[in-house]
Amino acid sequence: MSISTRLADLGIDLPPVVPPVAAYVPARVHGDLVYTSGQLPMVAGALPATGKVGDGHGLVPASDAQSYARQSALNAVAAAAAVVGGVDRLTGVVKVTGFVASVPEFTGQPGVINGASEVLGEIFGEAGRHARSAVGVPVLPLDSPVEVEVVFSYA
Repeated sequence: MSISTRLADLGIDLPPVVPPVAAYVPARVHGDLVYTSGQLPMVAGALPATGKVGDGHGLVPASDAQSYARQSALNAVAAAAAVVGGVDRLTGVVKVTGFVASVPEFTGQPGVINGASEVLGEIFGEAGRHARSAVGVPVLPLDSPVEVEVVFSYA
């Protein structure tokens, strides 16, 4: 089954490629790999939330951050597809690096980044199984709660 068919079956419409907010490109091809820049959970040009992930008043709940990681991964798929001539040229996921802007006592970064890993698994099936890092950081660009980088294989 093609990736575009799988996306349709899942009811997922890839978002437009998020334009860079600084001096970089959204994705770059090297050999048979596509490296994405860090993707924020932008929707229609805006972040759905800002701030730190954690438990308590004024913090972004981990469950919300997990959905933002999912959106970041979809933005990464869109960026990668754009540089290789379409989503059906992507053959798998090699590595995911997820960053979670979180309060010091929050240790649930892996659960947050599962939002990205799970949607990539839904889209790519077995080829979506990947190596991964989930890292807590004090702040991310534009005060985003999450940022996700993905390395894809393509043909």
